[in-house]
Amino acid sequence: MTKTNQSTINVVVENRGTFQYDKGVMIEDICKGFQSDHNNIIVAALVDNDLKELHNRLDDDSEIKLLTATSPIGSRIYQRSLVFVFIRACMELLSGCRVSVEHSISKGLYCEVHYKRKIDEKDVERIEERMKEIIEEDVPFSKSRIPVNEAKDIFKDYNQDGKVRLLKYREKPYINIYQCGWLKNYFYGYMAPSTGYLKKFKLKYYEPGIVIQYPRGDMGGEIPEFEEHQKLFKVFRESEKWGEILEIDHVASLNDLIVSKKEGEFIRVAEALHEKKIAEIADVIHKNIDEKQLILIAGPTSSGKTTFAQRLMIQLKVNGLKPISISMDDYFVNRELTPLDEEGKFDFESLYAVDLDLFNRDLQELLKGNEIEVPTFNFHTGQREYKGIKLKINHGQPVIIEGIHALNEELTRSISKESKFKIYISALTQLNVDEHNRIPTTDTRLIRRIVRDYKYRSNDATRTLSLWQSVRRGEEKNIFPFQEEADVMFNSALFYELGTLKKYAEPLLRQVETTNPYYSEAKRLLKFLSYFVALDNEIDIPRTSIIREFIGGGAF
Repeated sequence: MTKTNQSTINVVVENRGTFQYDKGVMIEDICKGFQSDHNNIIVAALVDNDLKELHNRLDDDSEIKLLTATSPIGSRIYQRSLVFVFIRACMELLSGCRVSVEHSISKGLYCEVHYKRKIDEKDVERIEERMKEIIEEDVPFSKSRIPVNEAKDIFKDYNQDGKVRLLKYREKPYINIYQCGWLKNYFYGYMAPSTGYLKKFKLKYYEPGIVIQYPRGDMGGEIPEFEEHQKLFKVFRESEKWGEILEIDHVASLNDLIVSKKEGEFIRVAEALHEKKIAEIADVIHKNIDEKQLILIAGPTSSGKTTFAQRLMIQLKVNGLKPISISMDDYFVNRELTPLDEEGKFDFESLYAVDLDLFNRDLQELLKGNEIEVPTFNFHTGQREYKGIKLKINHGQPVIIEGIHALNEELTRSISKESKFKIYISALTQLNVDEHNRIPTTDTRLIRRIVRDYKYRSNDATRTLSLWQSVRRGEEKNIFPFQEEADVMFNSALFYELGTLKKYAEPLLRQVETTNPYYSEAKRLLKFLSYFVALDNEIDIPRTSIIREFIGGGAF
């Protein structure tokens, strides 16, 4: 690319062409010229494949990609900025309160406001109104670099102990903080230029806290209707209570354990909690086996379904049962009958990639006590084969089916609902970086998958990252809508796992080159992992642990 003179630069805007601007042009000013082309507001940009905030200026010829609030990167920026406004509004209206950002629920962010009394609907209405006022004022999110010790004093004044303790592990002597009006705060990611960018949001009172709702890409930029997820919420609450009992709610608590060499007992307690939960589920199945003989296990990718199913089978055997398992993969339709996705490619994650008629006929016969011949799917030829594998069960013998569609009634449509016991499993992260920076469940699963795909599938981080959005769309379509159908939910997250995964994931993410389209995502995950002290000692991690499914050395 050639400059026309020293005072102008050429900027290639993705899908728009090449444009000339004055040297030093602010990215925000460039975006304004293209905003009318987008239904959703532009909140950031990739400049030569590197994520930049809109207040940055361009001094050289560049290629840029505009990011709206509903893109994966832009959505995180929008949420983060909205949370800042929420925190400020709460602190102004409820003097002395502390705000904690807990987890996602119903496509929103669940937060709690810790105050001298319980908050109520009227408080939520006041907070929402104050947020709208701050947004209408179009207050800048100004960023400044300050010494770490100065930042510690700021957060001590705000009674934000999680931030203060985490700064102890910061290697650099400085930190970037943001200011919105009178309030200063730290977030582990970029912000919108100002509050005026955050026009779309809703608050929902969800006792004892508040859900922040925001525009979603999968909803065409609209805010989805709130849906009750009582079972999922209960699991999150239970995990948080365990975090309080174990005195580990933020990353700094985990780092303290690792640095002081006290992680061994903590690992054993976390694993014992998993074992206890699996044993309790097995006890419930045993108690109801005469009515519910079909055990269905579903969950999103990298939730640890395989290890969970194996451990559940062991606990069922402890109860005197003789479980058998059936692989849904063996019931794939022949390759030429596989449904196609929007791009015309085989959609192996579609429910209709399974021969539902054959699957249901075999299940019916099996549960009647009749012998069936189980097919084997040949993935090389794409054809179903029969190799004389016979299966027959006795009354009261559990049949375990694990797969992404297991909770969908259509999969087992010929079997009465009363005969099924449904289990939903996911890695519902209990740990947060600090009071205001949460750890998304999807990030934990993505890091698990990056490590596993490299170890067992010869995929580098780029390959895993390139597939991730497609995987996520499949989950939204095939798994999450059915999670509340589960009889029980199992949280496969382990408090210590990100400290363990760190040393495996970081080298893989560092291999993603700056020219790679997934560089900015790899860079984000590396920054996220930098908050953790690596847990190198794996002696205390049992071979049956769910984390072994990803790092290796497992018993299954």
